[in-house]
Amino acid sequence: MSPEAVIAALAETLPPYAADIARGLSALAAETTLTGQQKWGTYLASACAAAVPAVLQATEAAAVAGGLNDAVRASAKGAAAVMAQNNVYFRAVSLLKNQEYRAMRSGLRMNIVFNPGVPKDDFDLWCVAVSAINGCPDCLDSHEGDLRKRGVSAEAVQAALRIASVVHATGRVLAAKAVALG
Repeated sequence: MSPEAVIAALAETLPPYAADIARGLSALAAETTLTGQQKWGTYLASACAAAVPAVLQATEAAAVAGGLNDAVRASAKGAAAVMAQNNVYFRAVSLLKNQEYRAMRSGLRMNIVFNPGVPKDDFDLWCVAVSAINGCPDCLDSHEGDLRKRGVSAEAVQAALRIASVVHATGRVLAAKAVALG
């Protein structure tokens, strides 16, 4: 099964009230601004951030079908993991009125950010997607800024953000559907 078909099958599980989300989910599977690795890694990292089993299982299957090997999928999951940590810390620091915390070293371990095992552009796109889901403005600005300095287009960053938004929305809808049925 093609990765697009896997995502289309996931989209079909959405209820009628989420038809826009289903269409977006499937349309973005055909996205051509990103490389295949960037696209399917963004789907996978976003699904890890959404943390809904059905979405994660489908995006993992799509990533495998899209040719992402174990190491690349581990890097996409690593982006979601480290951003889950960093987004909480840096979002909190940005929200605090006391600016003293901005001058302090975080003391958090984040070696994967500096040695992700994939091209830095791919990893940073995944970090942007996860940071958007987690709502961390400092991490969004940091990773988007690094991407742009390296010549990655605004359209590529936007594609990652769009994927993050529909994957996250898919997770929220399916989680709500499960609660309603449960």
